[in-house]
Amino acid sequence: MKNFEVAVIGGGLAGMVAAVAIARGGRNVALIAPPAAKEDRRTTALMDQSIRFLDRLTLWDKLKPSTAPLTSMRIIDGTNRLLRAPATTFRAAEVGLDAFGYNFPNKALTDVLETAIAGEGNITRFDAFAETIEIGAESVTLTLAGGEQLTADFAVGADGRKSKLRETAGIDVRNWSYPQSAMVLNFSHSVPHQNISTEFHTEHGPFTQVPLSGSRSSLVWVQNPAEAAQNVELSLEDLSRLVEERMQSMLGKVTVEQGVQVWPLSGMMAHRFGKGRIALIGEAAHVFPPIGAQGLNLSLRDIMALTDILCTRAELPVAADAGDQFDRKRRADIMTRTASVDLLNRSLLSDFLPVQMLRAAGLHILSAIPPLRNVVMREGIEPGRGLRGIPDALKERLSRKKA
Repeated sequence: MKNFEVAVIGGGLAGMVAAVAIARGGRNVALIAPPAAKEDRRTTALMDQSIRFLDRLTLWDKLKPSTAPLTSMRIIDGTNRLLRAPATTFRAAEVGLDAFGYNFPNKALTDVLETAIAGEGNITRFDAFAETIEIGAESVTLTLAGGEQLTADFAVGADGRKSKLRETAGIDVRNWSYPQSAMVLNFSHSVPHQNISTEFHTEHGPFTQVPLSGSRSSLVWVQNPAEAAQNVELSLEDLSRLVEERMQSMLGKVTVEQGVQVWPLSGMMAHRFGKGRIALIGEAAHVFPPIGAQGLNLSLRDIMALTDILCTRAELPVAADAGDQFDRKRRADIMTRTASVDLLNRSLLSDFLPVQMLRAAGLHILSAIPPLRNVVMREGIEPGRGLRGIPDALKERLSRKKA
């Protein structure tokens, strides 16, 4: 039986980043990652904090050529309601950054990670499913498809929303759903995007264009499920015209690419994110709608916290309560982000006039008060960063008044 310090279960983006981070932190890692069923055509936007983490792992330089910077984020009220919010633009330069983050095809990051894992001496990869898992006081034992067994001092569940490790640990989840579906696609356009991401708020949810490299963008279009089912059946030419119309021709002629996908929107949060000798990261711990570029960024913060716990003293055995430490460290961030994304999404769906008033007033305030807008931008990039900047923002406001 092979013995490892850490076993990472799951070969998605979160699982592969976790394996690389923990291995480069000095731990001997087993990555249990069967080949993916199909190529991932989706794209991901990573914020500045996540980019800095990939840079520390020496992954960023290899990924950067496939990315597009997000220098500005524009929100436009595309509803037909009585109370409409003003258009609001957030610029990275206002908070001293070249870009809020970078958008790229998931396949580009997958390729970079596959190369890193293949060359990482501290990682042993197993291309098989974990059929059975036994969690003990001293170690975790895994039996793989085909009968091979291995043990680990600690196990990381990056095995998705139907996580076998979570189920084995007896950790319950809370599930919820939304009356929405997300259409995900990529498209080319005749007018340059100038590295600006535009989010139209509609009665059925956000319609969010995010730049890709060259004259291309990705789109997450949240729709009524019946509307999404109809639109996905359109020819690419008809869908291109529809997307161009919804974009108000901001990017000129639109050409939608092959590979349009539709996903029902739902959410999930585990009751615990770790205990004893296990931790849950990514969609094994939390799932929410593709709004505000929070999904993988939240997962990378899981990995940052876990790496701190497991690798700060990598010469020592993994603590028996490392999972409990992880649960305490991640709880506030996960619950806050999940609640904020849920609130934003439901506010778009609400026909209740006071809710519409609050949303419109909030965007108006952000548009009119730069210091407050800066706090919100910093908080969106890195939790706690905006709150730490409030004293400076207040000082700046006061000094302007005195002047």
